[in-house]
Amino acid sequence: MAEPGNGTGAGESPSPWLRTGFVLAAAFVGFVAVIGGAVVITSGGSEDGSAASATPTGGAADAPADTDTGPGTAADISCPALSDHDQEVPETAPSGVSWSLYDAVALPASRTAGPAVAGKDVARCYAHTPVGALLASSQISVRYLAADDWRSVTRTQTVGAGRDAYIADRTTAEKTAAPDEESTTHGQIAGYRFVTYHDSTAVIDTVWRFPGGQMQAATTTVLWHEGDWRLEFPAVPAAPTPVDSLAGYVPWGGV
Repeated sequence: MAEPGNGTGAGESPSPWLRTGFVLAAAFVGFVAVIGGAVVITSGGSEDGSAASATPTGGAADAPADTDTGPGTAADISCPALSDHDQEVPETAPSGVSWSLYDAVALPASRTAGPAVAGKDVARCYAHTPVGALLASSQISVRYLAADDWRSVTRTQTVGAGRDAYIADRTTAEKTAAPDEESTTHGQIAGYRFVTYHDSTAVIDTVWRFPGGQMQAATTTVLWHEGDWRLEFPAVPAAPTPVDSLAGYVPWGGV
């Protein structure tokens, strides 16, 4: 889905999988409409299955090690300790963050706040801090849509009343969807603000910027569950909202 709104944007792939209208009609529990306008659902990762380096921001940081061995392993390995313990909500762009392309969407990572373990599709193990929650929200909300093995991402990294219905509806829709044509139009993270933060819950507004300059804000919630941040998948999610500027948000992005 190339542009915000309910119509097919300029340069958008004709594939129904990439159109907001199809998302709504297919009843992806509505949640794809929240984040789906910000990414293009094609294959996960770069062409060789690895993340391509984007411009680092906020200081140098190494990407997490690719230590997962395949589908199903993400939830089976305990997380290593991370050094970020700062419980202050970041009012400026977090330092020590690097950005890597995942299916042409720049995603953030930090050696101190996570993800500490990253495979081709699942990136997990985040610090139990506001920055860890921010990184988890950014990573998971893209990967559960764009990953080749999106089922593993959804099952291991999301919780909530809408999760199982999303898996069932998307599985059904994939069986009947026409082969998609690759699109080169992607939304990118442009800024964020914390709505609330508690050690068990973080609610974050993320602004996505599209190539034509349009921006929209989507609200996501991550929950601290079984030793890691998980994306909440509500039965009735809020719709994204257009925004005209980053006023009131912390500018943040990798491209």
